[in-house]
Amino acid sequence: MLKTRVMPCLLLRNRGLVKTIKFKDPAYIGDPVNTVRIYNEKEVDELIVLDITATPENKKPPFRIIDEIAGECFMPFTYGGGIRDIDDAREIFSLGVEKIAVNSHAVESPAFITQLAERFGSQSVMVSIDARKKVFGGYEVYTHGGRQATGRAPVEWAIMAEKMGAGEILLTSINRDGTMEGYDLELIKQVTRMVNIPVIACGGAGEITDFEKAVKDGGASAVAAGSMVVYQGKNRAVLINFPYRRELSKVLD
Repeated sequence: MLKTRVMPCLLLRNRGLVKTIKFKDPAYIGDPVNTVRIYNEKEVDELIVLDITATPENKKPPFRIIDEIAGECFMPFTYGGGIRDIDDAREIFSLGVEKIAVNSHAVESPAFITQLAERFGSQSVMVSIDARKKVFGGYEVYTHGGRQATGRAPVEWAIMAEKMGAGEILLTSINRDGTMEGYDLELIKQVTRMVNIPVIACGGAGEITDFEKAVKDGGASAVAAGSMVVYQGKNRAVLINFPYRRELSKVLD
């Protein structure tokens, strides 16, 4: 296993996987179970799956699909989307999911993070932070799939999430999502300098050297990629892929 974790971050919409650009225009990628089987073959170390419709459409997590994915997944699996209470979390963990990612409901009720951490352990609780760059500088946290501004700064929210019991932060740049133009290193640095828990950088990966920059320049503990591991070439032809371990080792170990 690599010292630095590198993981696909897949977006679930209804029963299919999609990929967005700046959280908009979801394009169909394929079947989630078949995609997981490919990542099994490529010996991916960890996987994140986020349902992008559950919270905006006020739906429960898709337990049946989560069960199907978990049944095929040979690597640690994190699920996020629509988790609003302890019963949701308990059901998801019972299906074989190792971690849950909470976002919108955690912002609305930070005590929910503590409830989850006390019941299931901080190591099982990931707080997902979606941040958009403001016109006149700085960043703001958004929820509900990038639809609702919170008035919170990512650093402020990350510090609170850690205090409330989060074991890990998934930090996504809305501006870089799907662009493959590289991570927002300034956003990553702002957060990693102020918290002691692992921060997973997400949003913008286009090549392996972007992973290196996020870790060595940004201070990220791990990296996640979307477009880079589902597309091939400038025309974005769908091709489920993952870098070879030896390539990753050159820049990360």
